[in-house]
Amino acid sequence: MKLIALLFTLKINFAKNLNFTRSRMALDQIDTEGDEKNMSFFDHISELRSHIVRALLAVVICGLLAFVFNDFVMNTVIFGPKSKDFITFRLMCYMSDKACFDGFNFTIINTDVTGQFIMSLSIAFITGLILAFPYIIYEFWRFFKPALKQEEQKKTTGIILISSGLFLTGVLFGYFLLAPVSLFFMATYTLSDQISNTWTIQSYISFISMLTVATGLIFELPLIMYFLAKLELINSEFLKKYRRYAILIIVVIAAIVTPPDAGSQILVSIPLLLLFEVGVIITRRVEKNRMENTLI
Repeated sequence: MKLIALLFTLKINFAKNLNFTRSRMALDQIDTEGDEKNMSFFDHISELRSHIVRALLAVVICGLLAFVFNDFVMNTVIFGPKSKDFITFRLMCYMSDKACFDGFNFTIINTDVTGQFIMSLSIAFITGLILAFPYIIYEFWRFFKPALKQEEQKKTTGIILISSGLFLTGVLFGYFLLAPVSLFFMATYTLSDQISNTWTIQSYISFISMLTVATGLIFELPLIMYFLAKLELINSEFLKKYRRYAILIIVVIAAIVTPPDAGSQILVSIPLLLLFEVGVIITRRVEKNRMENTLI
């Protein structure tokens, strides 16, 4: 309930900060098939609920699709980074003979009676979330759409594509680069030759999903900065002043989402720093547009 109230408040504040005005229509009104109707707080809650239900339905449908093709998802996608024939390792071997190896020396086991079934459901949900992410963004954009002018609605339509592109880029970055490199470090690091690596399926899936989904969400940084700039919560001067703190936060985040090795942390930190600088440029552009609109 608190989350719904927060989203409703954000929708109202978003409209106010964009100087949203409509002739002969109050702030809590929208057009529905050409007709105007008043919307109370509970109407907004009902509207948000319908968007959330449709988004969850999309996740379920994509999840069911992943469950049907569970063999491909598990053996080809999930277990892909542990194979020596994975594309990342083949490219590393192509670039240098010293980077070639015979595969990982570890086994994956299941220790729970219902472990494999529960993990198949978890994998289906995670896969469904990734596949349905563009539609989830679309549903939330539809919720905020009435708070925008017609011209602004056309301009923000591209946000769906941009947000989806950033998320999928982060997922692919985590899957094809971060996951295999981190897996290589964790599998080859040993305290003693007498210790063998035997990982549970739960641990392995959590490891892969954290490096992919978390990286995808982190790659949304420029878009988050865009909205904060639109709401006038941040500005370019603020970002310049506290850039060193932002760099420190980025390094800390990279350390949290990656294994404790310098290589993986650098791999995450560099693109995040670049995304932060892109966000700074976007923030400047938002301020420039706001000044031009004020002068007009």
